[in-house]
Amino acid sequence: MNENANVVVALDIGTTKVCAIAGRKTEHGKIEVLGVGKVESVGVLRGVVSNIEKTVNAIMDAIGEAERRSGMKIKVVNVGIAGQHIKSLQHRGILVRDNVHEEISQKDIDRLIQDMHKLVLPPGDKIVHVIPQEYIVDNEQGIIDPIGMSGIRLEANFHIITGQIAASKNIFKCVEKTGLNVTSLTLEPIASAAAVLSQEEKEAGVALVDIGGGTTDLAIFHDGIIRHTSVVPFGGNVVTKDIKEGCKVMQHQAELLKVKFGAALADEIYDNRMITIPGLKGREPKEISEKNLALIIQSRMEEIFDHIYWEIRRSGYENKLIGGVVLTGGGSLLRYIDKLVELHTGLSTRIGIPIEQLAHGYTKEVSSPIFSTAIGLLLKGYESEDNTPITFETDEKEEVLEPVEMEEGADSERWFQSLFRKTKEWFEEDPDAEF
Repeated sequence: MNENANVVVALDIGTTKVCAIAGRKTEHGKIEVLGVGKVESVGVLRGVVSNIEKTVNAIMDAIGEAERRSGMKIKVVNVGIAGQHIKSLQHRGILVRDNVHEEISQKDIDRLIQDMHKLVLPPGDKIVHVIPQEYIVDNEQGIIDPIGMSGIRLEANFHIITGQIAASKNIFKCVEKTGLNVTSLTLEPIASAAAVLSQEEKEAGVALVDIGGGTTDLAIFHDGIIRHTSVVPFGGNVVTKDIKEGCKVMQHQAELLKVKFGAALADEIYDNRMITIPGLKGREPKEISEKNLALIIQSRMEEIFDHIYWEIRRSGYENKLIGGVVLTGGGSLLRYIDKLVELHTGLSTRIGIPIEQLAHGYTKEVSSPIFSTAIGLLLKGYESEDNTPITFETDEKEEVLEPVEMEEGADSERWFQSLFRKTKEWFEEDPDAEF
């Protein structure tokens, strides 16, 4: 942004909404929100782009609204990535240094991280994040920051997050079609954690659960370090679908029922009011009891948290979460959702609101858990010193040469390379062709 160099823009491409937030850091280190754009998302399914054109239009609308409200022209954005294709793994890297007298530097750390990018992954996957867990210097374990130490053998345990190349490429494609550039790509639960978790919670051990429209994301922290990440392919949309089928109402009516009258714990509904839904043309209105609605919601939310709790147990940190569970995202707005999670998992639970990092004077709009990911992407944008646009890279490094006619004075070597490449393509398309 030319008008203000320290302005960062976050773009959250979700299943139910596309949100753009422009903000800048104050002298006190807090985020001042300058403009917000939020529109309905219709081209994303379970966190993954399923329709390029519709997603591009939604991004343009959200960016346009943020530009109008901030009075600035947006050129670059920090984007989040999620979806059921996201996986995580643990791996150890080893570096044998040449000089024991030379101190360990950031260059050595970077070499270890770069080595992780050489891992052999399943076809179609790429590394999204390489996050150091702890370092080992000459068999001395539990070192958080080895820079400045001396040693020959430097090892590190890494938490590696991977995702499908196609999913990442589609995000880049959608953003670039709007005329914008991407400066960073961040896993959404990591961004949400930056917005709603305190450092004390991360040290004590905490599980962040971001309940979105299409997915429910999990990030586990312990000793201040992210230890486990996972994405469950269920979210608020399946709850709406259950209400639609269980109460036999229209999709938009089911969503309104969930938002206005929904509760995640049926035992907390005492008065059991009757909710009247207008019938279709010429038909009688339909009545639905509030308790029955809560029972439908509770059964689905329990299923989602069965998956989440299984992931927590699988991580090995089930008994180390002193900070319990922090819920955020649109799904955390359901009444009594925190009580349901406490009863279902036995872990203390609170709702995470992304206001801790916001400067005084923020609007009520952005103080909702719905904006946790976007606020976190803003914070992650400021953590990166390099704000230059990045481009999507594939494994294919070969130069693509367009065929040219051999004219007088032309580069003969380039012409023959181009001719050979084109001939090879023809042969691959039709092996039986005669030349």
